[in-house]
Amino acid sequence: MGENESSVPSPSQQDKKMAYHKVNADQRAQGHSPYLDNDELQATALELEWDMEKELEEPGFDHFRLDGAVQHQLGNLQSPDLDLQPIQPSSSPKGRFQRLQEDPDYISHYTRQAPKSNRCSFFQILKVLCTALILFIFGIVIGYYAHKKCPSPPTSQEPNNLHIYHEILKEIKAENMQRIYRDLLQSPREDDVDVAMKILVQWSSQGLEDVRLVNYSVLLDLPGSSSNTVTLRNSGECFYPSGQQCNRETKTLHSQDFMYSYAAYSAKGTLEAELVDVQYGTVEDLIRIQAITNVTKKIALLKLGQSPLLYKLSLLEDAGFGGALLYIDPCDLPKTTDLADKAFMVSLNSGGDPSTPGYASIDGSYRQNRLNLTTLLVQPVSAVLAKKLISLPEDTVQKDKCIPLRMPATDKKIISLNIQSVTTYKTISNVIGYLKGTVFPDRYVIIGSHHNGLNSYGGQEWASSTAIITAFIQALMLKVKRGWRPDRTIVFCSWGGTSFGNIGSYEWAEDLKRVLQRNVVAYVSLHNPVRGNSTLHPVASPSLQQLAAESQSFNCVEKTKCPGSNVSSVQIQGDSDYFINHLGVPATQFSYEDIKTSQNSSFLSEALFPVHATKTEELDPSFSLHETIAKLTGQVTLQIANEPVLPFNALDIALEVQNSLKGDEVGIPQLLAVASRLRDTAELFQSDEMRPANDPKERAAIRVRMLNDVLQSLEKSFLVHQAPPGLYRNILYRLDERTSQFSVLLEALEHCKLHQSNETIQAALSEVLNSINSAQVYFKAGLDVFETTLAGKK
Repeated sequence: MGENESSVPSPSQQDKKMAYHKVNADQRAQGHSPYLDNDELQATALELEWDMEKELEEPGFDHFRLDGAVQHQLGNLQSPDLDLQPIQPSSSPKGRFQRLQEDPDYISHYTRQAPKSNRCSFFQILKVLCTALILFIFGIVIGYYAHKKCPSPPTSQEPNNLHIYHEILKEIKAENMQRIYRDLLQSPREDDVDVAMKILVQWSSQGLEDVRLVNYSVLLDLPGSSSNTVTLRNSGECFYPSGQQCNRETKTLHSQDFMYSYAAYSAKGTLEAELVDVQYGTVEDLIRIQAITNVTKKIALLKLGQSPLLYKLSLLEDAGFGGALLYIDPCDLPKTTDLADKAFMVSLNSGGDPSTPGYASIDGSYRQNRLNLTTLLVQPVSAVLAKKLISLPEDTVQKDKCIPLRMPATDKKIISLNIQSVTTYKTISNVIGYLKGTVFPDRYVIIGSHHNGLNSYGGQEWASSTAIITAFIQALMLKVKRGWRPDRTIVFCSWGGTSFGNIGSYEWAEDLKRVLQRNVVAYVSLHNPVRGNSTLHPVASPSLQQLAAESQSFNCVEKTKCPGSNVSSVQIQGDSDYFINHLGVPATQFSYEDIKTSQNSSFLSEALFPVHATKTEELDPSFSLHETIAKLTGQVTLQIANEPVLPFNALDIALEVQNSLKGDEVGIPQLLAVASRLRDTAELFQSDEMRPANDPKERAAIRVRMLNDVLQSLEKSFLVHQAPPGLYRNILYRLDERTSQFSVLLEALEHCKLHQSNETIQAALSEVLNSINSAQVYFKAGLDVFETTLAGKK
């Protein structure tokens, strides 16, 4: 085509004779498409020859004869195998086209008066021009109204996103949440399905179009007909878990509290044995105890805190204990709380319906006979009862200083533990509501709260979380009614059966596992959002830490005391469990807590106290803390659901990995080397892919979709195959703020101390090494895909 274009006559020669004029017009029309294929080029050549013949055959050209070169051209045009060279105008040294260019007077000897058809041609051209002008104006009008009515592309909305978020969040008001909260608690204690139906009606009344009730029949461990008891054999005194003596008068005072002070899925029966004080049940505590006594079939007196309950119970079970009494040391409780005389409930279920482990409890599923999830008889008791059991002298109690509870070394107590809970199948309900996205409707941002309906335990936090999520739905739907929708689908969930081991969320996620593995982008948790009023505690997976920090500066005000709160990646309670540990989904949670009084205060939230023991309205009388949590949660949810590029940070994951490998104990060269490669690849990914994609001028739709697919699966590589009980499979989450190393490596080191074997540590190191290497390979593969795509386009 380059040669063709170089031989085209100049437009300045349009005032020449008609034959040249027509050829030049055809050539210019051809020039509008520089990528014509062979067929188009051949057709153009044929039209060119035909026009030339027509002009030369008019009167005045009678003596003109085609020379040999042109005859050769026409012959070639009839050949089935056309060649590009014969149809080029400059192929003949003295062909018509070239001779017209070289000799302007070449036709002048044969010209005559212009034919009358020229006047008709003029009117035809004028008619065509007028028609084209009308069509052009008509097209502009249609385009204007079409652009006005049709929704703008995602990038055009981007500059207004912050304004849209502000409009939505300003509709979240404390008084609305307080009204919803009181309405939830005013009704008498209801069945789980009834509570779920009430929430469904609320959400539907706010305008949420697609709200569903999803029921599952699951195995629950409920209190028996009589309360569990602890009896001192030395004196014959019988106590309820709260510390009150066994008699009819005290039993009728708070009968439901006595009934629900138990450990769900504990072993049942009666055990009489010596009570052994194991403090927090750490490996050091067990090594110390086993050095001085035989612990087989004895009952451990165990403090909650410092590490997950299920992990500590697994150590006791391995050591040979027969039972355990659980309590919270008053020195570990915040000074603002008064729970010393309150017993509590715990669940020994790691997650989901125990009768269908790993698969959903749908009709027809095989039910396994798992009535007990441990061989230990486990019973929670109050600190008051713990003091009575260890016979704490009065002179050890000081007003100005808290002394941790400890049984005297010379003291020996024989107790009888009686546990009579009952396992039965019950229906639990989840409320699931969908707000469909417009650009990526197959990508889900899940925001989850929970509701309690089967017992009086779990405090009033469930009503707080439900009030917050309902107020957020209300604010969102006001904007939706004015025509706005998020880019991605937002899924609102109120889970049932949370206090029994996150059963509702596990069953729903196992039911939809294949869909959720592909579609879920992030999980935003509202589990117990106001459990104190001293400090904001934001938790986020590494890829969301930056977003969580930015959201605080966007929403926080001075009275809420939230500026400067550090975002950490630590284990949290609640229904985010399945999404973090089985789907590898990035998650975040905001909550208010009291200032921790000791380093052992971690994991105290595993204890569920009675409703009347925790007054939410006393913690937040104006509901200003609820409003702050709602706006922080809403801000994060909106940004994940509406930003064209997911606001995830790949480099923060690599930095978190490197920080978790600091220390002499786990700093083996192989781990450090692969972590360094992960950081290098993440930095390259962040600079080469993330930054250009965040610039609307450089953004391509297909490239954004590919990038988002990589981003939403960043954390899936960090799921180890198996973790110790109570510890996260997702190794990016640390046990608590005190620890910086990977929890599986810390546990393996502790296991080595207890069993004098390095087999466990070698297996844990291999798991961590493969996880980091898998993440590095994943990042690299993402980069290679983008490079291949760009090369293909070029």
